[in-house]
Amino acid sequence: MSRKKIIISILLVAVIILVTTILTASSSQRTDALVSFHINGSPENIVLTWKDNPATSQAVTWRTHESVQDGFAEIATADAAPTFFRNAKRLPATTESVSTENGTKYYHSVNFNGLKPNTLYAYRVGKDDYWSEWFHFNTAATGDDPFSFIYFGDAQNNVLSLWARAIRSAYTEAPRAKFMIHAGDLINRANSDNEWRGWFDAGDWIHAMVPGIPTPGNHEYDKNLGTKTLSKFWRPNFTLPENGIAGLEETVYYLDYQNIRIVSLNSNERVREQVAWLEGVLENNPQRWTVLTYHHPIYSSGNGRDNKELRALWKPVFDKYRVDIALQGHDHTYARGRNLASGSNVLDQSGGTMYVVSVSGPKMYEIVQERWMDRAAENTQLFQVITIDHDTLRYKAMTVTGQLYDAFDLVKQDKKMNKLIDRIPEGVPERGFNSSDHDHH
Repeated sequence: MSRKKIIISILLVAVIILVTTILTASSSQRTDALVSFHINGSPENIVLTWKDNPATSQAVTWRTHESVQDGFAEIATADAAPTFFRNAKRLPATTESVSTENGTKYYHSVNFNGLKPNTLYAYRVGKDDYWSEWFHFNTAATGDDPFSFIYFGDAQNNVLSLWARAIRSAYTEAPRAKFMIHAGDLINRANSDNEWRGWFDAGDWIHAMVPGIPTPGNHEYDKNLGTKTLSKFWRPNFTLPENGIAGLEETVYYLDYQNIRIVSLNSNERVREQVAWLEGVLENNPQRWTVLTYHHPIYSSGNGRDNKELRALWKPVFDKYRVDIALQGHDHTYARGRNLASGSNVLDQSGGTMYVVSVSGPKMYEIVQERWMDRAAENTQLFQVITIDHDTLRYKAMTVTGQLYDAFDLVKQDKKMNKLIDRIPEGVPERGFNSSDHDHH
């Protein structure tokens, strides 16, 4: 071999060794970066909620492994320039610990106050080398601007596997939604850390960008020796208003978002005590629209699941103050309608509340057709998108596969019941368990 060829061969070998070294080092760095993001110090279960006025505040909650026992949140006005974070303000978190089947976890919360209305903010949470990515949220406007929100019935079972498609389809359908209402039974076993982690993983970054308004279902209660106790994870998971009844904090509460008052009731315990409280909240309600959410339906869609006591206690208050819509869960079917007067086929003119029962997870029951129902379904995962536009409430129920299944408008009328405009899609039969049994009406 000539001297020239030897030199070329040596140079080629050197180049190969150099390239291999660079690629190996680069691969190692990428692996380290991925590992560092998922190690125990990283923030997880990040969720936005509200504790105060949605126009001037925003709450965030997250948790960490026991190796990180405190934390911070940073916030800045969002800007397209990537240097926006230089003006970020750092706030210390309030922290509490919870013992789980996966060890002790530390839950952190920060309530951002003094924010500007209708403004896009960026925030992140963490500590030292363990920070989340930057997320965006938008504060509420102070005017009467139109907006939409999402409502989910029970998620409950196989949440990560099968409810994930509900929340992700909902976000795809309504990416500008201002918040998400969860009408109870977010999980199946109240004190299962693994199930709660599945709920958070199913929504992932959606929870961190679209605020949640949750109300507890019966599966958020642990039943031990005949007593019911709220999940030990409920209050650490969510930072919510504490303007309700003592002892029912962050389960019975209300908040105002622009021109609607949203009220969470707790249908699991002390239901009689909530009557007077609800009277006060609705009597002094300055908002145009009133939206209630609670778990057990006033009007049921399931066999043997009628809640007569609850209806006798709460419905008179709903009627008196003309509650516009009640968003419920529990029955693992879909139904909606304005109730009929007892023993007749005439619409009850006393209140005109629209009652909705829905299910977003995979657990399904058979429906029992009742006269109050205008539209119903079984064996169908759904989510609902509701738009408030001045004097009109526009509602649509979507299947998780993107089909419009139900729709209606409610239009405000001076000193009268809301005008109902049905928009049930033509050619879409009512869904049942059997392909030959689509039309139950």
